[in-house]
Order: sequence, then structure tokens, then C-alpha cells
Amino acid sequence: MTKTMQEMQQQVDQFIGQFEEGYFSPLAMMARITEETGELAREINHYYGEKPKKASEGEKKIEEEMGDTLFVLICMANSLGVDLEAAHDMVMAKFTERDKDRWTKKEETK
Repeated sequence: MTKTMQEMQQQVDQFIGQFEEGYFSPLAMMARITEETGELAREINHYYGEKPKKASEGEKKIEEEMGDTLFVLICMANSLGVDLEAAHDMVMAKFTERDKDRWTKKEETK
């Protein structure tokens, strides 16, 4: 089932809302995003880089690490009142204008 970003934000908010502790502080969540991004980088390095996994390391999927990172990012957005769909739209408008001629376009998109 495909969800909108707004639905994902609501689902995470409902999950976090059942706990007394609620959301972590923005600084703690930034640390968690950094941690999760590092774990994602480690998996990317294992799959595509020159550093193979040790025999003792368990199997993790890139999708799982991306999901962990996304979860924490959604938590941070929710705690700060950020609408991630609006943030996405704002950034896409910036990139499509600023970077429209930055790279070589494929023939079919010219």
C-alpha cells in the first residue's frame, strides 16, 4: 500500500504518541539521524565499495537502513512541526530552477 508523506508522518506520530516519553529532543534526533546515516553508509560500502563484510557481521539490507533513517527524519519533522511534503515541494522547486542546466539532459527530455 502506497502512502503519502503526510500519511507516513501521521502513522509515525500515532506510534510515538502512545509512549509517555514522546519524541526525543531535536539534538538527540540529529544524533540518531547521523547514526542511521552511518549505518546506511556502512551497508552501501559493503555492497558497492571495497570493504567486504566480516564473517561475523549480520546481514542487513540497504532498504532497512534507509527505512530507519527515514523513520528518524519523520520523527524529527513531526517534533518540529515540519510538513515534509511541503519541504519536498520547496526543495524540488529550488532544484528544478537552480540546477535545470547543471547536468547533461538525456535526449528524450530535452
